[in-house]
Amino acid sequence: MTIELIGIIFYVLIMLFVGFWVSKSIKTDDDYFLAGRSLGPTLATFSIFATWFGAETCIGTAGAVYRYGISGLHADPLGYSACIFIMGFVFSKVLWNKKITTIPDLFHKRFSPNVERMAAIIMIPSSIIWAGAQVRAFGQIIHSTTDIGFFYGVTSAALVVMIYTICGGLLADAYNDLIQGIAVIIGLGILLFVVVNGLGGWGPALASISPERLKLGTPDGNTRSFLGNLEFWMVPIMGSVMAQELVGRVVASRSEKVAYNSCLRAGVIYLLVGMIPVMIGLFGVAYLPGLKEPETVMPMLAKTHLNSFGYVIFVGALVSAILSTVDSTLLSVSALVSHNLILPSMKNPSEFKKVLIARGGVLLSGLIAYGIAFTSDSITGLVELASSLGGPSILVMTSIALFVKKGNHVNAMIAFVGSILTWGVCHFVFEMEFPVLMTVVMCGAGYFLSLPFTKTAGKEA
Repeated sequence: MTIELIGIIFYVLIMLFVGFWVSKSIKTDDDYFLAGRSLGPTLATFSIFATWFGAETCIGTAGAVYRYGISGLHADPLGYSACIFIMGFVFSKVLWNKKITTIPDLFHKRFSPNVERMAAIIMIPSSIIWAGAQVRAFGQIIHSTTDIGFFYGVTSAALVVMIYTICGGLLADAYNDLIQGIAVIIGLGILLFVVVNGLGGWGPALASISPERLKLGTPDGNTRSFLGNLEFWMVPIMGSVMAQELVGRVVASRSEKVAYNSCLRAGVIYLLVGMIPVMIGLFGVAYLPGLKEPETVMPMLAKTHLNSFGYVIFVGALVSAILSTVDSTLLSVSALVSHNLILPSMKNPSEFKKVLIARGGVLLSGLIAYGIAFTSDSITGLVELASSLGGPSILVMTSIALFVKKGNHVNAMIAFVGSILTWGVCHFVFEMEFPVLMTVVMCGAGYFLSLPFTKTAGKEA
């Protein structure tokens, strides 16, 4: 048994212990999905940070910057840190005061049960596909650092995440996010220190970067129109601000002040820590020029420049980044499925049954994610498609539900249906450069242009 595998097993055992320990305090579905709305500043901050800081943040960003220079920066860390800041400054306090569990709850209160169900159905695909991508990434790390085959690596990853998420819910998730967040910061910090020190210090390391690699541009070298560039930057932001993974942590905070401040602190931490893979991608060219697979730059630097102990910490950081994302995603899918689709059709279920259904939702979503992990290598592309389909429309409609008093369920359904149709036509039929921006425009237009025809329509029963 290698030292890397021993380190992973030890780390996983800690996660499982936390899950079993927290499970004893879960009595209601509010405890399960929102940790009893008791998250303090530390847990809320690190949970928000760790939830978004996934494998693509570490490996994908370093690889993109290695290949394209600063032009490779996109969703990470700039887009997602902006997403967290927007949540903090604009939405955190008002969402916390709504006392909701999920975003579809807001649509139920403001519009109708049918709009609630529509929103849940729109939000589920991107989360479940994203979970599958993270499970696959976890399996690949286990496979590449040990003698365990890819199939068994992915299977082990899925089992670990499902077990401790099923047991402990959001509170276990939050405690593990704290551990995982610290592990990520330490692991990436050690690697950056070693890489910079190997180049002779910060001065020589910065001097090793070609000026051309510090110029902004399009990663693929192709020119984009103004709207194309706007879409390129707005998709990760608009598609993620109202993701249930982020909303769940905001409404689970113990006060609106905690929710607000935790978002701002998490945004700062995300931006600072997210710049480490950027620096490693820039410095990596001097160490490993001409890599055919740029996304291997960070693991290769870690393997060649860290001792066994340091490498175990680095692998733990990657595992941490993945686990903190996938457990949050499974919990979010379960909340949307059980809380917004299943429980509303039941008559006065007991709290025990609610928690049982919630845990069943995690199991089901975990199994689906496990199956997706074995599909084609285009999972990342599927995630982007799913996110661009649902996230921006949810953001527009959430803004309307929170800040616009006019309109009802008819306007909301017109907006949702119109946005989905618009996205499909623009993306698949016309292959437009900016289908998401068109979707956002049509979502808002569908709502407001239909207002004169629905003034007398009441709220749906």
